[in-house]
Amino acid sequence: MKYLVTGAAGFIGMHVSLELLGRGDEVVGFDNLNPYYSVELKRSRLEQLSGKPGFRFVEGELADRPGVENLFSAERFDAVINLAAQAGVRYSLTNPHAYVDSNLVGFVNILEGSRHHGVKHLTYASSSSVYGANTEMPFSIHHNVDHPLSLYAATKKANELMAHTYSHLYQLPTTGLRFFTVYGPWGRPDMALWLFTKAILAGEPIDVFNNGKMRRDFTYIDDIVQGIIRVTDRIPTGNPEWSGAHPDPATSRAPYRIYNIGNNQPVELMHLIETLEQSLGMTARKNFLPMQAGDVPATYADVDDLTRDVGFRPSTPIETGVDRFVKWYRAYHRV
Repeated sequence: MKYLVTGAAGFIGMHVSLELLGRGDEVVGFDNLNPYYSVELKRSRLEQLSGKPGFRFVEGELADRPGVENLFSAERFDAVINLAAQAGVRYSLTNPHAYVDSNLVGFVNILEGSRHHGVKHLTYASSSSVYGANTEMPFSIHHNVDHPLSLYAATKKANELMAHTYSHLYQLPTTGLRFFTVYGPWGRPDMALWLFTKAILAGEPIDVFNNGKMRRDFTYIDDIVQGIIRVTDRIPTGNPEWSGAHPDPATSRAPYRIYNIGNNQPVELMHLIETLEQSLGMTARKNFLPMQAGDVPATYADVDDLTRDVGFRPSTPIETGVDRFVKWYRAYHRV
C-alpha cells in the first residue's frame, strides 16, 4: 500500500515510516522541518529513512492548501497517517497561532485531500491532553472531554470533531489516537526524559514540576508504533448500536473511532528520575517547582478498546524503555 506519513521527520513519524517500509509498503514522508526544536535532529531522523526502497520525502507546510491539494492529486494515497502537528503544551501558552496554522488549518487540508482523492483510511494523532480537567481515572475514550486546559489540547479535541464531521458527511473512515507521553530513542528534546538526561550528564540541576508528584502514563515508542500500524490496518465501520440519546464519544454511526494508546501503568515523576539516575549511574540535582499552567497532575490510559479491537496492549516497562533511551542518547551525542 501507499501511505502518506505527515511529520515523517518527527519522533513518531520516523519510527512509523521505518515500520511500514520494513513490511514492504511505499511511504511518502511529509514535513516542514520547522525550528520548534533542532532541525539537525529532524534531518538525522530523515537520514534513517533516505535511500530505503519505497521512501520519498516531500518538504512542505500542511497549511499550504494548494501544495497539499497537489500532493494528494499527484500521489493517490491508499491511506494517510497524520502525525504532523505543532506539539507542546507550554509552547501553546505563548505561541497560539502556530497551533491554529498547523493543527487546524493543516488538518482540514488533510481531510479535504483524503475526501477528494479516494483515501481508504485516515489515522491521525490526537493526545491524552484532551482529557484536560477530567479527574476520573483511568481516562476512558467513552468519557466526555469538553474541558481542555491548553490551546494545544483544544486543537487536538477539534481534530476529533472535524474528523467525525468528514466521516459522517463523506463516509471517510477516520481513527484518532490519543497518545500518552511517548518516549524512547530519537525522542523530542523538549520532553522531560531528554531534558533530564542532558542536564544530569552536564552536572546541571533539573526542574521537577509539581514537586515530583506528577504521574504520567509513559509509553515506549515501539508500543506506540505497533498501536498505530494495527489500528491503521483496521478500517473502522459504523457502530450499529450507537445512540443519539446516549452518545458514545468514541464511536459513531459513521466510520469513526477514537483509541487511547498508553502503557496503562502511570509512573510518578520521581520514579522516572530514579530510574534515569540508575541508567546513567549519576545522581540528579533537583530544583522542585510548582505545577505549570496548562499541565495536569496525572494521566492514565484505559486501553481496553484498543486491546479488544486490534489485539494489542502496550507493555514495555519504564526501566527497559529508559535504559534503551539512555544508550541511544549516549551514542547519538557521543557522551
